[in-house]
Amino acid sequence: MSNWKKLSPMVALVTGASSGIGLEFSRQLAALGHHLVLVSNQDEALEQVRTELATAYPQQRFYAYPLDLTVPDAADVLFAYCEEQGLEVDILINNAGVFSFRKVLDTRPDFLNLYVDLHMRVVTQLCYRFGTAMKQRRRGYILNMSSMSCWMPMPGIAMYAATKAYIRVFSRALALELKDDGVSVTVACPGGIATDLFGLPRHLQRLGVRLGALATPKRFVRGALKRMFKRRQQYVNGLINHIAVAVVPLLPDAVAMIIKHKMLDK
Repeated sequence: MSNWKKLSPMVALVTGASSGIGLEFSRQLAALGHHLVLVSNQDEALEQVRTELATAYPQQRFYAYPLDLTVPDAADVLFAYCEEQGLEVDILINNAGVFSFRKVLDTRPDFLNLYVDLHMRVVTQLCYRFGTAMKQRRRGYILNMSSMSCWMPMPGIAMYAATKAYIRVFSRALALELKDDGVSVTVACPGGIATDLFGLPRHLQRLGVRLGALATPKRFVRGALKRMFKRRQQYVNGLINHIAVAVVPLLPDAVAMIIKHKMLDK
């Protein structure tokens, strides 16, 4: 759809909406005229976002729903809430995520489970619950957040990269399954983004943006939404990242071992 900025208002659900890329998705979707269900486990910050958007766009509806997405029935609870509110979600943004840089065997078991629950189980279940309803209505958009790391079996990010790889493969296959049903599935695989997710100080984030090593959340989200509304199956931002997709899998183990020795073996 070429005129994606002038679509009729829809209801969008964004996970991880209280900060970072999720907050930027929420702001840009609101600016496009859509209503929003904002989901995060950060109650106070989430309500601040809802208030901000409701003040800026009083003609639209904004719902803040605090929820720990790692609980086993999170997708069912969220779907039931939307039904109770009479909301038909036509845009699903699976953005919530977690990151750490450490060896697998140095990671707490509960944090290993957090990766699986947040990046794999709940993404799958939300796609199933809301995707089924979209298929019945024969309309809808799903955007799942993967990462450039899904092509990078590097020490220190094994759990992050592996679970993000699941999101990419799952999304590409689901896109084909729903292609004839009026529902599109887009997987976004960003490279470095200037947010707090990776623990990078703000001044280094700004430096990374100036050097072109990092993208701003605003620029990335604008590109991701454009591809989603145009029903593209995958979005990798930036020329450098496109080159990296081809080059990184070819790097010898020696490069990965340098990373391990320099950054992990301390």
